[in-house]
Amino acid sequence: MTEFNEQLGPIVKNEDRYTATPTRTIDHDVDSVWAMLTDPAHIVDWLAPGTIELKLGGSAKLDFKDSGIVIDSEVSVFDPPRLLEYSWSSLGEPLRPLRFEIEPDGEGSKLTLTLTVPAEENVARSCAGFEARLMMLLAAIEGVPIKLPFERFVSTKESYEQMV
Repeated sequence: MTEFNEQLGPIVKNEDRYTATPTRTIDHDVDSVWAMLTDPAHIVDWLAPGTIELKLGGSAKLDFKDSGIVIDSEVSVFDPPRLLEYSWSSLGEPLRPLRFEIEPDGEGSKLTLTLTVPAEENVARSCAGFEARLMMLLAAIEGVPIKLPFERFVSTKESYEQMV
């Protein structure tokens, strides 16, 4: 079973941006984790319907229908199956790089998410959202997709607010 690490990733403020880096240990190999991050059939189970063109400069489009948020970005870093980055924003919005790094860890993997947001935005809300999404990813990779765990979002948002 995949380990759920209750420890939140640290948040660091650098000039006009915040960067958070939560890490999870996953009892699945690198290729399985990579598929969860890149295959539209799996992305929908933990993030949103959409596609990511698997090449440097490829499009990254995700549609969060319930909230009205649409991500229309491009892949800025691509090194399969260990590194993927695109901006968590749409055209004309400030860049919010979202980087996924996967490395082998024994028989499983270690996934590090690096989320960077402008300092004037609500970093605690963004981090809490991705904590909830990581929980959804861990459930989906085990074959039991879940809806957004709102309680997890609320509790981690409060914790992140105290860290900022």
